[in-house]
Amino acid sequence: MKRRSLPVAAALTATAALLLTACGSGDDKSGGNDKIAGADASDAATSASPSAGASGPTDRPKITFPKGVENKFEGWTTGDPTKDAVLSDVTQTVNAVDDAILRGDTNSETLAYYRQGKALVSAQKWVRAWLDEDLTWTGVTRYFNPKIKVADSDTAAVVYCADESKAYNKNRKTGTVDKSPSDESPYVTYSTQLKKNSNGVWQTTDVLSKRGDKTCAL
Repeated sequence: MKRRSLPVAAALTATAALLLTACGSGDDKSGGNDKIAGADASDAATSASPSAGASGPTDRPKITFPKGVENKFEGWTTGDPTKDAVLSDVTQTVNAVDDAILRGDTNSETLAYYRQGKALVSAQKWVRAWLDEDLTWTGVTRYFNPKIKVADSDTAAVVYCADESKAYNKNRKTGTVDKSPSDESPYVTYSTQLKKNSNGVWQTTDVLSKRGDKTCAL
């Protein structure tokens, strides 16, 4: 099982759909397609990529990744405080999902902190899929070209790209890393919808993903 897009059944609202269309002229980085990813549940801790525009509560859950695992977020600030707060929490929801995979925790409190509704359910199923295959992942996943629309004081939509070409599946039991070539594109387009809760956290409520979409895989 190569790292693959989230098995999300629910479609996003028109806000995110329109944002996805507008994003079509987006950025690209090399068209290389190495492999897609798996993950690692080892011990040595490396901090997950920081969120530059963090706002809201100061007692947020701390996320650390094992050595050799990294999420890189490129172009993740806009200079607008509200948009940067949204993007910061998108960073954290991405890290929270990977943290749950790495630790093999389908009931992760951190995951529930940053995701609610359909997005939480789909993420829990996604973590379970990794566990069912005895897989985790290692390597680097690059997130880039975020497009954001803030609809009102507590609703936003973000579309962004992922490059999984340097992230690899890792067997949870044996520690074997699978770097064999994949026939799937390593580029994934994510469309997300967020709602700010009463504590000021922009929680992801809906996610739609598409692998190999021209928005990201140019």
